[in-house]
Amino acid sequence: MNMMPPVTKNLLIINVLCFLGMYVAELHGVDLNGMLGLHFFLADNFMPYQLLTYMFMHGNLEHIFFNMFAVWMFGRIIEQVMGSKRFLFYYLACGIGAGMIQELVQWFNYISLEHADIARVGTELVKGTYVIQNGMAVDINHWNTVGASGAVYGILLAFGMIFPNERMFIFPIPVPIKAKLFVIGYAVIELLMARSNDGVAHYAHLGGMLVGLLILLIWTDAGRGGPLDKIRSIFRRKPKNNFHVYRKN
Repeated sequence: MNMMPPVTKNLLIINVLCFLGMYVAELHGVDLNGMLGLHFFLADNFMPYQLLTYMFMHGNLEHIFFNMFAVWMFGRIIEQVMGSKRFLFYYLACGIGAGMIQELVQWFNYISLEHADIARVGTELVKGTYVIQNGMAVDINHWNTVGASGAVYGILLAFGMIFPNERMFIFPIPVPIKAKLFVIGYAVIELLMARSNDGVAHYAHLGGMLVGLLILLIWTDAGRGGPLDKIRSIFRRKPKNNFHVYRKN
């Protein structure tokens, strides 16, 4: 890690320490994911600081591995391009923005569902704030989001914009694809999976990309080779080379 930029290195260290701390806390009966994960803002367990802390918590080993692999693979490159201070702001802003988008989506789900102030848990009637999903009462305190994926998707977007024609090998695709196609493909997949109810915060992933796009556009000076010009260049046709043949007399 000696050659790794400081922000990327410290993000990896902090996330791993938080993940290990989660298991140590569980041994002592403390649910760190419940405390630091992002709850729905109308739930009793919601705290404003969770918009920051949730992105350092992860559900399982697979979750943190793929997120941190992406931070290591792409984050160090983006940090070298942006600079450490700007990269840290970008990372945190994408993560917080992704959390806010997730909260907004959950609010739309909340107002679209039937509510209940009391529900049967086992043989007892328990007061609380519930929504009726698939005929069952669900406590909104159980709506909990964890993970750095929103920030990671912001990093992926930045890589695709800054290095749009960089070729990448993505398993199981047998041929290299351009970074811009990789990012667009990921966004399309997330959009298609958003209503799948698979327990993954797909809207938060898309939110991280959206916030990242807005930040990069704000930072851009059009006509100076910034991200806005790179977006335009993705869709701009390259001029054909005109060859002239001169006959020597």
